[in-house]
Amino acid sequence: MADDNVVFVGTKPVMNYVLAVTTQLNNSNEVVLKSRGQAISRAVDAAEIVRNRFMTDVKVKNIAISTEELTREDGTTMNVSAMEILLKK
Repeated sequence: MADDNVVFVGTKPVMNYVLAVTTQLNNSNEVVLKSRGQAISRAVDAAEIVRNRFMTDVKVKNIAISTEELTREDGTTMNVSAMEILLKK
């Protein structure tokens, strides 16, 4: 899958990501929502809003969860949860 079909979820309002997903789905058959840490709930919200309100023909094809190890500025490492949600028409 091309990187242009990926929406990275961060700290913006949920509707920004809903708009990004619906725009991508109008140009392509599938899109991936990627998020880490506290943004995971925002990604789930965006996926559900797209599925239930805007594009009812969209289905969740796959959900992948993982743990990523990030290095802080002081050199220590920390584990952060990550999630990818694959939406497909």
